[in-house]
Amino acid sequence: MRKIALEPGFAALLLASLILSVHAEDNPQAPALESASAIRVLLAAELETTLSSQMAGTLGELKAGFGEQVGKSELLARFNCNEAEARSKVAAAELAMAKQNLQAKQQLRQLNAVGDIEVSMANTEVQKADGARAMGAAQSSYCQVLAPFSGRVAKVYVKPYQTVTAGTPLFDLVSDGALKVRLNVPSNLLKDLKPGLPLQVSIHETGKTYPAHVSGINSRVDAVAQTVELEARLDNKYPDLMAGMSGTAQFDQDARP
Repeated sequence: MRKIALEPGFAALLLASLILSVHAEDNPQAPALESASAIRVLLAAELETTLSSQMAGTLGELKAGFGEQVGKSELLARFNCNEAEARSKVAAAELAMAKQNLQAKQQLRQLNAVGDIEVSMANTEVQKADGARAMGAAQSSYCQVLAPFSGRVAKVYVKPYQTVTAGTPLFDLVSDGALKVRLNVPSNLLKDLKPGLPLQVSIHETGKTYPAHVSGINSRVDAVAQTVELEARLDNKYPDLMAGMSGTAQFDQDARP
């Protein structure tokens, strides 16, 4: 029988693998989380959105620029809305006239000079005019682009005095609150996962490690990748972290389900 000579380095590696295999068999109850390798993570903002135009029109001067801090309900941009404001004034005037007509009909009804049907029609005209006024007010509100939450402008899609159509993206806004940690872990660890489980998050851009805890577990496993999506929260707010940073996470060695 022919003997196969093994290189010294390969023989040592094979021996180490056999020792680790025997050790794993002797410790079948070792927590799966402790043997999990570093998992890729991504930092995401609590809120982020793309603000789009709700009307067709021409922009005026932009009130916020790239990277600027804005507060909730702060004005970001304004449209040239002379036409919309004129329609709103016409609707308000028609409502006032309809109310006066209704009041006159009601007084005539008390004198039996008109019938109930005429009073009812006058009341309908008031409701119709009030609807037109509300529509005009809604359209006028589209003339101003307001920040729905406080944060920073991450991207500006338009230029001052540009004409846009309804649905045109205007700004990307990212909230300045606490950041979320998103990660996908092997689905075979699912039995050991629960909200509140601690982990350590190492961020490449800062070179630092931050404590966090699991805050949410997806109710569905990715059948192709055999992973489950998790969401974690940092234990504190760290000014040096920004949405979009990435890194790795490891569950604490003393974590127990």
